[in-house]
Amino acid sequence: MIGRRQFLSQSAAMVAATSLATWHGAFAADGVLELRARRAEQKLLGQRGAVSPLWTYNGRAPGPEIRLRKGERVQARLINELEEATSIHWHGIRIVNAMDGVAGLTQQAVPPGGTFDYDFVVPDAGTYWYHAHNRSWNQVARGLYGALIVDEEGPVFPPEQDHVLLLDDWRVDGSGALETASFGALMDWSHGGRLGNLLTVNGAIRPVLSLSANRPHRLRLINAANARVLQLDPASFGARVLAYDGQALPEPATLDYAPFLLGPAQRVDLLVTPEAGQDFSLDELSQGQPYPLADFRVTGTAGQSAPAPVLSVNDLPEPDMGAARTVTLDMTGGMMGRLDDIVYRGRQLEGEDLRRTGQMWALNGVANLADEPLFRARRGETILLETINNTAFVHAMHVHGHHFRITERVGSTVDEGRPWRDTFLIGPGQTTRVAFICDNPGKWLLHCHMLEHAAAGMNTWFDVA
Repeated sequence: MIGRRQFLSQSAAMVAATSLATWHGAFAADGVLELRARRAEQKLLGQRGAVSPLWTYNGRAPGPEIRLRKGERVQARLINELEEATSIHWHGIRIVNAMDGVAGLTQQAVPPGGTFDYDFVVPDAGTYWYHAHNRSWNQVARGLYGALIVDEEGPVFPPEQDHVLLLDDWRVDGSGALETASFGALMDWSHGGRLGNLLTVNGAIRPVLSLSANRPHRLRLINAANARVLQLDPASFGARVLAYDGQALPEPATLDYAPFLLGPAQRVDLLVTPEAGQDFSLDELSQGQPYPLADFRVTGTAGQSAPAPVLSVNDLPEPDMGAARTVTLDMTGGMMGRLDDIVYRGRQLEGEDLRRTGQMWALNGVANLADEPLFRARRGETILLETINNTAFVHAMHVHGHHFRITERVGSTVDEGRPWRDTFLIGPGQTTRVAFICDNPGKWLLHCHMLEHAAAGMNTWFDVA
């Protein structure tokens, strides 16, 4: 784990470079954190399986955990040792536009052998992550991602009571190696995305984590899968929700429904205070039978429970609903959807064009980044984004550079208390309205985080003056 103090001075970084040798020399001589995108062999099935040629940051998937404190500065150098261009997106962080890492919109993709220096301040505490953002459907699925944790300025959970769980969904072959022949398959691009057959936590199958009895623990869950929506039941082991997508709730909330859906790129922080002897597992429920993702062993004896730290809520600008401007986003395409009204690069696609271009989805009739933005906004203007899912599939819509309130989910009985989010799920036939203040200048991406859907057309952008 790359600690927060290692960002503060060159001398501290030099000391850390020695102690963190397992991260392959994480710090350069100038104190900048180095993230080397390169191939590395790793067994996804542990000792039982074949070796997979993963794409990694610093030789391991997931990449190094970066942890710092709210208001501190990140200086990270991407060094591309892969055979194709790449970039890094810092997911959920409200940073300056030039550092957002979207190849083709906020920066040029870093070519093989090239470097790019990211330099920004983290304004909000919470659970975030970083991942490749050029040909993401290929690069993230091969392992290019890691956790970015920003601690609160006030009381925090002690390290032994603060646990990061990066959840991923891999497609492996009969030997247990990453299956690569189906990358880019139109079947995935036009249906539900690349779904795997192996679930891991922090790169391992069903790891065992130790929790102290009667002590509050923070479980930070991050869904790093390309397309799988995870179905969970936190209430089954007495957990309450501390935060969604990095944004702390005013107080912990108990979910009164199951399953809880955690879509691609979404995060949820859970608070659990286990009693002595009450071991439990985190299960995935989508296949009918519970599938254990991780086991938790509770150590210690019975006693009085300790109170949990009270998390400070980030200061995000509240939408002005009285002055909001409505922008409609009509989602079409995909199998069993409308494929006859897709415009790509100024041309209406017909017949074989769909297969040749791979563009199977559209937002307001346009596949992938149009020349003109979905909307232009004044700085400080409130936008009410009305998204209508006229497709046969679920989507995870991610807004870059901003957080929003979910104001309405038509056709859904689930009410999550309208928390702050940066990614929302929307089901087939559903309309979802979210509101946010455009307070971060620049060109910002809005896309489906089912990464195959984004590659196949579900990408647009907006411009904040």
